[in-house]
Amino acid sequence: MLADAFRSTEPKASRWYQITAEKVAAFADASEDWQGIHLEKGAAQAAGFDGPVAHGFFAVSMLSAMLYDVLPDLPPGAWSVNYGFDRIRFVAPVAVGSRIRGHFQISETQERENGVLLRWDVSVERDGEDKPAIVADWLNLVSWKEE
Repeated sequence: MLADAFRSTEPKASRWYQITAEKVAAFADASEDWQGIHLEKGAAQAAGFDGPVAHGFFAVSMLSAMLYDVLPDLPPGAWSVNYGFDRIRFVAPVAVGSRIRGHFQISETQERENGVLLRWDVSVERDGEDKPAIVADWLNLVSWKEE
């Protein structure tokens, strides 16, 4: 059964993701959040940052890509969807030009009809920093069609 593939409770880390000014600007356009701290050095410095910082929701949106790095290969007919968060905290800013990666550990699995609900303990590491950018309790539903 596919649910057996998620029995491991070993922590897993994604690859590193570069947070570029171009990606942050594209996210600003997509989300229509053009706040200066994300796009302008002067505005970011006036707010107490060294330079522009990524949107918190941009960093959260990267969790999907990061999770695909650590999920076992899903067979044809199976898919993974975001089910929500029970807890999420933005602990520290992500500087534009920095790298982040996700750390994932399954804390609970719940069998569902034609699927399994996974509860992940998540942290987003900032390269070279002690404090994570994000900590979260994330729910992810893996489903499949019975043949």
